[in-house]
Amino acid sequence: MLSEKKLFLLDIDGTVCKGGQLISGTREFLRDIKESGGMFVFITNNATKSIADYIRMFQQFGIAVEYANFVTASYAAVRYLKQHHTGELVYVMGTRSFCRELKREGIQITDDWEDDGISVALVSYDNQLTYQKISDTCRVLMNPKVTYLATNPDFVCPVEFGCVPDCGSICEMLAHSVKRKPYFIGKPETAMVECALRQNHFAREETLIVGDRLYTDILCGYKAGVETALVLTGEATKEEALRFEVKPNYIVSSISELHKMWK
Repeated sequence: MLSEKKLFLLDIDGTVCKGGQLISGTREFLRDIKESGGMFVFITNNATKSIADYIRMFQQFGIAVEYANFVTASYAAVRYLKQHHTGELVYVMGTRSFCRELKREGIQITDDWEDDGISVALVSYDNQLTYQKISDTCRVLMNPKVTYLATNPDFVCPVEFGCVPDCGSICEMLAHSVKRKPYFIGKPETAMVECALRQNHFAREETLIVGDRLYTDILCGYKAGVETALVLTGEATKEEALRFEVKPNYIVSSISELHKMWK
């Protein structure tokens, strides 16, 4: 039952925020989760910001958060690279913040396609994207020996005025030139969910994934064995949800409606 949920795994873009604006009802929902003895963790595919960046953003909204409240795509990328590509040189197409976070975690990275020894290319949602970055990434990916990874398959990122292309769209664009597609690390893969469950010690039955995308958030919950709630403030529509191969357990208009149902 929804009223028994204690651990809320929340997407950010399109779910609790649109660009730099907090979606109505979010602050009250998070407050009541804390007061009930529960926990909220943001599991986001957006790698443009570090956890420190997100903490500052939510503090500006008047919401007290700490590192334990976040498991991001950049975190998942670090874990994946350390597990599968330890010590290898990684070419990165991403924001400055994303690159700094990788460096802090000891990942050897470069943004120079001419560097010797590149064995992995990692593409992320990059809102600082230039045509030069696109061209350089194509040069790297033309080498079939280079492993091709990407942070997330999301096609769009909801913002204040609508949507902008996300990592999945960038990879689709690259595919037309390099005839390759990446392995996606973030949702719908379940690494972020499993990490949040380990860190918070709630049962899967007490956990709810909340998001606005069917092919990432909802599919991730299905694969992880966790119930899901689709909010209609981002990418997906109710009609799309009813046609999707994996049905959300709950469909709500917004985080505010979910809050009322849970209470």
